[in-house]
Amino acid sequence: MDFMTDRDVQKYKEDGFVVLDGLLSSQECDELKQRMNEIVDQMDVPEHCRTTFTTYHDEQLKTQGSADYFITSGDKIRFFFEKGVFNDQGEFKVPKHLSLNKVGHALHAYEPLYKKVTHSAKVQGIAQKLGLVNPVILQSMYIFKQPGIGGEVTAHQDATFLHTEPLGRVMGLWIALEDATVNNGCLWFIPGSHKSGISRRMVRTPKGTFPLTDFIGREQAYDEEKFVAAPVKKGGVVLIHGEVVHRSAENTSEESRHVYTFHMMEALDTCWSPDNWLQPTEELPFPPLFTK
Repeated sequence: MDFMTDRDVQKYKEDGFVVLDGLLSSQECDELKQRMNEIVDQMDVPEHCRTTFTTYHDEQLKTQGSADYFITSGDKIRFFFEKGVFNDQGEFKVPKHLSLNKVGHALHAYEPLYKKVTHSAKVQGIAQKLGLVNPVILQSMYIFKQPGIGGEVTAHQDATFLHTEPLGRVMGLWIALEDATVNNGCLWFIPGSHKSGISRRMVRTPKGTFPLTDFIGREQAYDEEKFVAAPVKKGGVVLIHGEVVHRSAENTSEESRHVYTFHMMEALDTCWSPDNWLQPTEELPFPPLFTK
C-alpha cells in the first residue's frame, strides 16, 4: 500500500499542506535526535556569536559576520542560536544544548542518518505519488523549538526564500521527531492560501553591498481567524507547498519540539532563481532525490 493515498494528494492540492502519520518509527526519530546531540557536543561556536559589543563598529562587524555565516551555509552544517543565549562576554547563559534555534543547511548531504531519511523509499514514494519527475534536495534543517525560549516564526511562504520560475515547484517535508502540539509550537496554516502567488521575495543584493540580502515587496497582513493548527505525532510528516502561508507560535511549554525538515524542488523545466540566498555550489550541487 502506498504511504500516501489519493485522498492525501487531493488534500495537499486543495489545502497546500497535508499531515501524514508514520513516516519514521519512534526509534528512527530517537536516532536522529541522538546524532544531533553528538553534533552539538562537538560544535565550535561561530566567532561572530562570541563577539562582544563595545562600539557601534563591533555591532556592525557582528551583524556582517552573522549574515555572511548564514549566506554561505547552504553546503555546510552550521549553527544558529536563539536570541539572548550569550552574555556580554560571549559566554552561554543557558546550557548549550538548549541554546540553538536550528542547524543547517546541508545535513542531508553530509550526515548519513539524515541522508538516509531524506532519500528513503517513503520519501521517494511521496514524490512519485505527486508526479515529480526529477526532484532535487535544496536544503535541510534541524529545528529545536527549545522549551520556554523557542521563538515564534511569523507567517510566511517558503517561496519567498526559495523562488522558482514557474512557482509551485518547491515542497517542504517537515518531520516531527517529537510530538508537535498546539502547546509546544506546532505549525499553523491558512488552507488554500497557496493559490495566490507570493507577495514578498528575499534576494541577494549585488556583490560588495551590505546587507547581503534584502526583501522585495512585503508580507501581507493575514487574518488570524483563518489559521488552522496542524499538530503532528512523533514520526509524522507535514508536506508544505512552497506558497502556502504558515507560521508557528513561540514555545512557552516545558517540552521541546525537535524537527528535521528539508525542501525539494521539481527540477524538470524549472528555473532556480539566481537571486535566492541559497545557491548550489561545486562542492554541493542540489542532489537528486532518486539516487541509490
